[in-house]
Amino acid sequence: MSTAATATAATPPKVSEARERLVRVASELFYREGIHSVGMDRILAEASVTRATMYRHFSGKEALVAAYLEREDAVIRGYFSTDGDPAPAELVRLVIDGIADDIGRYHTRGCPFINAAAEYPDATSEVRRIIERHREWFRSTLRDALVDAGVADAETVAGSLVMLRDAALVGAYLDGVEVARPVFVATAHALAGL
Repeated sequence: MSTAATATAATPPKVSEARERLVRVASELFYREGIHSVGMDRILAEASVTRATMYRHFSGKEALVAAYLEREDAVIRGYFSTDGDPAPAELVRLVIDGIADDIGRYHTRGCPFINAAAEYPDATSEVRRIIERHREWFRSTLRDALVDAGVADAETVAGSLVMLRDAALVGAYLDGVEVARPVFVATAHALAGL
């Protein structure tokens, strides 16, 4: 293989700035105002992107919704990245603290996946499949961390922590972070045996 071909193969493709703007603007609007209440004309105007450019990157609004949810999934997966190699129980504590911080900092209007599921009731839609994959990853990642920490019945505890996170996100939005955060942290620590 030539040097030029090797360099080309090693260089990741450049991400389109227009695509990134579309996803960023759509994500902000979808989360803040709801998916179905935000029209494509508004997204295009706020992203300063033409309709033709949008269709070069997305087949339509549902594909843009999918990109929004995949972006949210990547953000949440990033919360599980840690510096160093914490002990298993410390990793569980870090995850709980990360969720507690998230409800007051980033996801202040509830869970983006629950919000999207409410707007897409068809369980066979691509949007709902993305939500299902995210929730299964989240539950299994929690379960694995709990198993490593020696928590008995890690499967049940992981399921309970997922439900507790759901409740904390909704509770923080409706009742305020100052009410939901301490209840979430105390209950999550008790569930995990911390």
